[in-house]
Amino acid sequence: MRSKRLYTIVKTFLTYGLDELIPGDKLPVSAKLARHSLFWLRNKHKDKPIEQRFRLAIESLGPVFIKFGQMLSTRRDLLTPAMADEMSLLQDKVTEFDGKQAEQLIIQAIGEERFAEHFSEFEREALASASIAQVHTAKLHTEQGDVQDVVIKVIRPGIEKIIVADLNVMLTFASLVSRFYSQGKRLRPVEVVKEYEKTIIDELDLLAEAANAIKLKRNFTNDHILYVPDVHSEFCTTNVMVMERIYGIGVGEVAQLKANNVNMKLLAERGVQVFFTQVFRDSFFHADMHPGNVFVNATNPQDPTWIAIDCGIVGTLNKEDKRYLAENFVAFFNRDYQKVAQLHVDSGWVPATTNVDAFEVAIRTVCEPIFEKPLAEISFGHVLINLFNTARKFNMEVQPQLVLLQKTLLYIEGLGRQLYPQLDLWQTAKPFLEDWVKEQMGPSALFNAIKENLPFWGEKLPELPDLVYDYLKADRENHRRQQRFLEGWQTQQSKQNKGLNFIVIGGVFFIISAIMYVNQETGVAMSSGGLGLLFSLLGLRK
Repeated sequence: MRSKRLYTIVKTFLTYGLDELIPGDKLPVSAKLARHSLFWLRNKHKDKPIEQRFRLAIESLGPVFIKFGQMLSTRRDLLTPAMADEMSLLQDKVTEFDGKQAEQLIIQAIGEERFAEHFSEFEREALASASIAQVHTAKLHTEQGDVQDVVIKVIRPGIEKIIVADLNVMLTFASLVSRFYSQGKRLRPVEVVKEYEKTIIDELDLLAEAANAIKLKRNFTNDHILYVPDVHSEFCTTNVMVMERIYGIGVGEVAQLKANNVNMKLLAERGVQVFFTQVFRDSFFHADMHPGNVFVNATNPQDPTWIAIDCGIVGTLNKEDKRYLAENFVAFFNRDYQKVAQLHVDSGWVPATTNVDAFEVAIRTVCEPIFEKPLAEISFGHVLINLFNTARKFNMEVQPQLVLLQKTLLYIEGLGRQLYPQLDLWQTAKPFLEDWVKEQMGPSALFNAIKENLPFWGEKLPELPDLVYDYLKADRENHRRQQRFLEGWQTQQSKQNKGLNFIVIGGVFFIISAIMYVNQETGVAMSSGGLGLLFSLLGLRK
């Protein structure tokens, strides 16, 4: 399956003439031979522009490649306008599969009788069609007699096999890069692909997506900045999900938002706030916020609200990564490059043997010219790229747990720039991060930690006297055991010493007897001083 899929990928790229994007002098010899040997596949779409060919090729290759295109669509600063426009078509204009087949899959999942009882006006034409699933509209008749507008999401049939095949090909390429590319160890391509594999496989389980949506909605219950549609979990299965239908303006429809007099500056700033709140307050963030998954409630144009759908991909950060990341952002905003360098070492992102001073100089060299520009013109995405390129020279390894975070940040910045090109990402994010760091590391952090642990301490406090008594009792018993052991050991040593003394004394008398015998035979007498010296040397007294 892997070799078959690899052939399909190469064939698709050649059929659409995408090899034209790579200069001939950059192609390895093997690739040049393959291109010439498969001449009958060469560019069957010459009448179409290269941007359209690129989009069609990605769309034909399926979900893994489509998601790559979706990410590119938010980075207009990295693409030509024509390429960006083509990539944006991947967000909700993927070719849909047969609506009748979709209906049958939904009925099988929910049950024919339940479906007939609770759902009406099912629309076979898809409302939107994405890489892994598509959605259809319907009316839901609740147990309370209410009728609600809902959308039903259903997984594309047979899509799992295609995803697994693509991931196998990606793992093959990643293994080759890790083995033969000089920067393979630092980039950790296999780990990155496996992290992506977990993410995209999770998208195939709509029960997991429903749970993610419920949690994200709960996190923002008291916040006006983000709305997540209600999920009707009683009708959800692994391949079908039923949720509230929302009515909003796509965040990418800038002209329509402006026509509705939406406060674009506030909307863009709230996007940044939504991102940092999810990451640093909740440690749980929507990691697929491309324009196809984000809408705007413009009912009150001067108080717009973000609406997020499709929670199949979410990310989390542990406390250590979150703290180091926040401190890095704050230090960077303050242009404290010494701290940025030191934090990279402390977090283990670069080796402990790194020369911090040299690393600081390298970071300063890259970042200082950037800050000479007006803040509104600075692309945080470009800053990250420059930082990573700099850190690569100091053997920084790719952090798989941060890949989703980096992608999401690029999405948010791309959306913010589209909505409000003058968006000052730095000034919007800096106060939020500074407050968060203070909360985590200042006196309030200590107070909050004590407050959080009070119920536990209150529960254990009545047990404290018994615990102290048991500890002292155990300590006393342990002391007694040690005392008995020492006494036994001393008794044993005393017996051993007595036995040794008898041996020594016997040896001494044997030596003296031998000397006296020799004296009698030779006629040489030993003086009393000589005997005294002998006894002294043996540790005895005359």
